[in-house]
Amino acid sequence: MHKKIQRAQAGFTMVEIAIVMVIIGLLIGGVLKGQAMLQNAKVMRIVKQTDEIRSAVMTFYDKYGMYPGDENNDAIPPGTDGEGNGDGQINGSEHYEVYRDLQLAGLISGSYNGTSDLPRHPFGDNMTLYWTDPGPGSAKHYFLFYNLPSEVCLELDTKLDDGVYNTGSVVANTDYTDGGLISYFYIRF
Repeated sequence: MHKKIQRAQAGFTMVEIAIVMVIIGLLIGGVLKGQAMLQNAKVMRIVKQTDEIRSAVMTFYDKYGMYPGDENNDAIPPGTDGEGNGDGQINGSEHYEVYRDLQLAGLISGSYNGTSDLPRHPFGDNMTLYWTDPGPGSAKHYFLFYNLPSEVCLELDTKLDDGVYNTGSVVANTDYTDGGLISYFYIRF
């Protein structure tokens, strides 16, 4: 008779630990890559959103000869809406009316009341189109995005302009700081 010697396994072998570490690393890498892909998709959605609204505004202008929100004719667009002052600048509360005019003209989807509703950007806050001067002497129509992550603003500024927060056609109200929020981010119309 042979006696079997049994040993109790007291822990994991180095090979088992290495395999577990590789699996954990792959999972973490996949999650981080997924987050980066999601972030990139949101950045691209901001660019697409500005292009869509720019196109709708220019279509409205071509059709009616006035900017939405700024138009001061009861019949433009068909439907019940508020009237702007017709000065060629979307300012004051006219920026709320922009989206109701575009919606009534069939150029965008959604429901806007003309007094408080604004489109939302992919990072969860409002965006609008507004006549403003984000830098000395550069008053024009700008898309205004509220509360975007700083890294996103830097990426957009680099892709669309010069990457400097206070110059060019893409500007922010403060310098891009990792982990921060930019309260007001402007892209020239």
